[in-house]
Amino acid sequence: MKNILIILFVILFASKTNAQTESKDKPVIEFENTTHDFGKVWSGSQVAYEFVFVNKGIVPLILTSVKPSCGCTTPEWPREPIMPGQKSKIKAMYNSGSYQGPFAKSITINSNAGSDLQLIIKGEVLDKPKEPKSPVKLQNDGNGEGF
Repeated sequence: MKNILIILFVILFASKTNAQTESKDKPVIEFENTTHDFGKVWSGSQVAYEFVFVNKGIVPLILTSVKPSCGCTTPEWPREPIMPGQKSKIKAMYNSGSYQGPFAKSITINSNAGSDLQLIIKGEVLDKPKEPKSPVKLQNDGNGEGF
């Protein structure tokens, strides 16, 4: 019975040590901020924001996928590994198209750091102002006189 308890203790201790080692050997992705508010933008416009992050871990960070929540949002991200202590950025571009009203879009980041992360962009799309029309209509009678 004593031998069984010793074996169980050794197994538990070994699994705990292994779990601690695994978590230390992962990169740690830390963003300056994970949400950006564009405020008010015109319908038909394109806006962009760069989310800055740093690898706070001790091994290289690899972004395996960066997926937007819809086709109106396009991300650009580094495909090469981000070394420990290195800064990088993910650019989020939003195309308002003909949409009007408030919007909130997410970008899901999958990496070797572990859990998925989400970046959020939001704002409100306003109808583009119409070109003003002149209140006075000018006519030429063709003989050089008039107006």
